[in-house]
Amino acid sequence: MSLEGKVAVVTGAGGTGCGRAIARRLGRDGAAVVVADINDHGGRAVVEDLERAGVRAAYCRADVSDKQQVRALIEFAEATFGGLDVLVNNASGPPFEPGRPLDNWAECVQIDLLGTIYCTRFAIDAMRRRGGGAIVNVSSISALCHGREHGGSPGYDVAKAGVIRLTTALDWLANKQNIRVNCLAPGWIATPPPGPKEYWESLSPEQRKERGAPSRLLEPEQIADAVWQLATDESLSGRVMVWWSEDEPFLVSQLDRGYQSGERVGT
Repeated sequence: MSLEGKVAVVTGAGGTGCGRAIARRLGRDGAAVVVADINDHGGRAVVEDLERAGVRAAYCRADVSDKQQVRALIEFAEATFGGLDVLVNNASGPPFEPGRPLDNWAECVQIDLLGTIYCTRFAIDAMRRRGGGAIVNVSSISALCHGREHGGSPGYDVAKAGVIRLTTALDWLANKQNIRVNCLAPGWIATPPPGPKEYWESLSPEQRKERGAPSRLLEPEQIADAVWQLATDESLSGRVMVWWSEDEPFLVSQLDRGYQSGERVGT
C-alpha cells in the first residue's frame, strides 16, 4: 500500500525520538501527518520540520490517557485532512526512576495500554468511513521476557504485553473491515534523554554484558522503517514484529504459544 494521498496520525510524535522519525518516514511516502503529543513546542517543531520537507502536517495536542481528547484527535484528523488511513500508537508514559520500580504503575497502564486502546477504538470508526486502514502499535521486548534480569517497570511491562495481545486479538478486522492491526516490539533504542542512550553510553562493554544491556542500539530511523513496513504491507495483519537490538527483526509465527519461533522479515 502506498501512502500517497493517505492520512496518518502518530501519537507521541512531538519529541526528538521515534515518534518524529516515524512521522518523517510516513510523510516521505506521501502521507499527510497529524503529529499528536502533549509537548506543544515539540509538536509544532516537528510539524515545521515536516512542512519544510514538503509534507502536509498539522499538530494536535492530545493526552492519549484521556478518552475525550483521543476522540477529538481523530476528529481533528478527519476535519483537517479528510479522513484517517494510518494510526501509529507510539505515545508512552514517562520513564521509571531507577530503584523505584513500583512507582507510576497506573500512569504507565493508562498511557501505554489504555491510550492505545482508546486511539485504536476511535480510529477503527474513522477507518471504516474510509473503507479500511492500518494501525501499528508500538510495544517492547520487555513484554516478551519472563522477567527482567535487572529490574524495570512492572507497570510498563504489563502495558506493553497488553498492547501485543490487543494486536493479535484484532486480527479479524482485516477480513471484516479491511483494517489491519500490527505491532512492533523493539529492543533498546538510541533515543536521547530521557531515553536509554545516555545510560547505555555510560556503561563499558563489560558493564553492558553484566547488566543485560545490548552491545548496540537500534536507531529511531530503523524503528520508523519497521513501522512503515507494518503499515504498508497488506499481507500482514494481527502480526507482531520483534526486533532485539542485536538481531534482525522477525515476525512471530501465527498461533505461536511462546514467541519462541518466527519468520524472517522480507526485504
